[in-house]
Amino acid sequence: MAMQFPSLFVRSSICGIGYPNIYMPSLRTTHSTRAVSSKGLAANLGHGLKKSRNVNIPILGAEVLKERIREQLPNVDLSASSYDTAWVAMVPLPEFPQFPCFPECLAWIIENQHSDGSWGIHGHHPSLVKDALSTTLACVLALKRWNIGEEHVRRGLHFVGSNFSSAMDEKLHSPIGFEIIFPGLLGYAIEMGLDLPISQNDIDFMFHIRDSELQRVSENSSEGTKAYLAYVAEGLGKSQDWHQVMKYQGENGSLFNSPSTTAAALTHIYNAKALEYLRSLLQKFGSSVPTSYPSDIHTILCVVDKIERLGIARHFSYEIKNILDRIYRCWLKNDEEIDADMATCALAFRLLRMNGFDVSSDALTRFGDASPFFNSIQGHLKDMKTLLELYRASQTKILPNELVLDKLGSWSSNFLREELSTNSEHGLQVFSQEVDYALQFPFYSNMDRLEHRNYIENFKVENFQVLKTSYMSSGIDDKDLLELALEDFNLCQSIYREELQHLEGWAKENRLDHLEFARQKEAYCYFSAAATLFSPESSDARMSWAKNSVLATVVDDFFDRGGSIEELENLISLTEKWDGTHEKEFCSEQVKIIYSAIYSTINELGAKASALQKRSVTNHLIELWLTLMRAMMKEAEWARTKAVPTVDEYMATGYITFALGPIILPALYFVGPELSDDVIGDPEYHNLFKLVSICGRLLNDVQSFEREGKEGKLNSVLLRIVHGCGSTSEEEAVREIQSIIDSSREELLRLVVVPRACKELFWKMSRTVHRFYIKNDGHSSPTEMINPVNAVIYKPIKVGHKFSVVN
Repeated sequence: MAMQFPSLFVRSSICGIGYPNIYMPSLRTTHSTRAVSSKGLAANLGHGLKKSRNVNIPILGAEVLKERIREQLPNVDLSASSYDTAWVAMVPLPEFPQFPCFPECLAWIIENQHSDGSWGIHGHHPSLVKDALSTTLACVLALKRWNIGEEHVRRGLHFVGSNFSSAMDEKLHSPIGFEIIFPGLLGYAIEMGLDLPISQNDIDFMFHIRDSELQRVSENSSEGTKAYLAYVAEGLGKSQDWHQVMKYQGENGSLFNSPSTTAAALTHIYNAKALEYLRSLLQKFGSSVPTSYPSDIHTILCVVDKIERLGIARHFSYEIKNILDRIYRCWLKNDEEIDADMATCALAFRLLRMNGFDVSSDALTRFGDASPFFNSIQGHLKDMKTLLELYRASQTKILPNELVLDKLGSWSSNFLREELSTNSEHGLQVFSQEVDYALQFPFYSNMDRLEHRNYIENFKVENFQVLKTSYMSSGIDDKDLLELALEDFNLCQSIYREELQHLEGWAKENRLDHLEFARQKEAYCYFSAAATLFSPESSDARMSWAKNSVLATVVDDFFDRGGSIEELENLISLTEKWDGTHEKEFCSEQVKIIYSAIYSTINELGAKASALQKRSVTNHLIELWLTLMRAMMKEAEWARTKAVPTVDEYMATGYITFALGPIILPALYFVGPELSDDVIGDPEYHNLFKLVSICGRLLNDVQSFEREGKEGKLNSVLLRIVHGCGSTSEEEAVREIQSIIDSSREELLRLVVVPRACKELFWKMSRTVHRFYIKNDGHSSPTEMINPVNAVIYKPIKVGHKFSVVN
């Protein structure tokens, strides 16, 4: 017969929650399993527990998807954890331990049993059978603890008995601590006198698994191991030193932000702060609890990160800004949720810094060496997800004295490579592709659309996370995000193909294909624009970038090897005059083709840009070309006279002759903001251009110095060796140059001196040149960039829709 609880105890002030709608023995509740907090970050981000999510959403139009995502974006939904709720249900009332402190949890357990007798989010999925077993047994114990729900107990035990063989299957995914917790639950069941439908041999085998696991763990006496054993302490029962466990109690009263660990401790020792933590969860969420709390900040940051990496952030810029504004306020207040969790701290640091917020790397100082990681639960578990976040955060260095980021990047990348090579079983199978891609292409050496495509193709729909039990978070359906990203990418690809076709037609109309000396790089030039300025509305900026890039390649080849000194001087003279009546002034057909193409294209782009800027900018575009040609002429004279300039003389000209001026600077006029003469003339504006050009020039030199040395061309690597008078080796010269590249890139990222859209364009160009020269001279290579070009412009995107579990 079910035990009845007097209303006095149901409304106990010790537990702090009254439940007038709960009565025994039926344990019915009308309280919602969703609740909204009215305090702190929760008031802004939203809260709630959800029981399930529909994974078969029909394909919707892009606008419908955007609106639905926009409405859901501020919300943080955490799935109710049957496992953790069961442990909370087992906590006794401190003053009257014969009664439950949280009877509403028992009501929730009664009402949320699945038809097969199990409890949990997704008990039928093969990857989560072990989770269903431990969750179901925990719920059975909670009901048995207070002698209620006899039929539910019977059905739960039947499920456990029917699926018990899965608990011993090493091939199946195991929740964290399963080898310790599940045998511990079996021990509790035996102590309670439950008639387990399991053979004694199987029970003994599970105890053997636990003993073996404890033996293995005990061989490592690190702080990380001790923390791990405290985290899974509910599986150790009376053998655990619970007073030692309590040293891990956080400021919010919890143990590891885990309701189950905290509740388990309260079944052994009384702690007012721990009880208050559980009480606050029930006040917030109703009659059930999530598996980890608080996790609002980490959850919403993960959503923002997903949206950015899928390439759809521009549709939600207002919402993302509001979210990051709130996260920044939490950062400034040293919010415990950020400060106490490595992954949250690293993710917040990266997203805030890369979105223009002033955040100090001092927050990551404690991660300068590997010991804090390995002395944590994450380190004990070799948590690749946390480690990858730390590695990504290390790449956002903007100050020369941020040595902590250098150290963090060094040890985290080394450990990731080690784990990747050994194909560790600690969740790395799921993350191996993501880890490998991150190591191959640091964020500063990749292009937006390539990253978007890679993330879309490997995006995990219904990405269940698993701690001690499985859970889902976020109010946004991953399938909505994926569908919108796919629609967006496919739409953009169709636009790119049309624009590239137009560019190729433009090149033929201007007879650029008649120039035998010139590299025909229309596809590469357009790709560099499309992979960077990828949105449909950036068409004018893309075409400006692409056309000027094609012309810059032609002019570079003309000054490098295609034209005589007379022809070069003739081209410069014509550009200085900028006169449409010049038919008799061409000294060759080559000059005529090149000048005519530049003249018509710059006039066309100048007219469009002038209309957008509401002032004439054509003269500025002409001046950019003259500056480039004059610098190229100086290099041509060096080559003709076999002069050997100093490194400084070479770089003073070389950053200009890398030819980004006519490419990136005109595109600025098309990206949005109106740029005044004061902005254009600001020295810091020129510094942005100089920094990205230095990166490009030196990256090119490092990848091409062997070839250019054979051709007798100038190169910063070779000049350093020559002027070193035998004291500078090839390796030392390359190392010096790499240091300059790194510092220039960091300074570029740090500068915020012009409208943000402009700054981002310089940064995007920096990423472009890093990507083109990551292995060799990608712009000159006939094959190096073919796959990236196809990936962005031509190749249909393929996506798998498999259910996945992430540890």
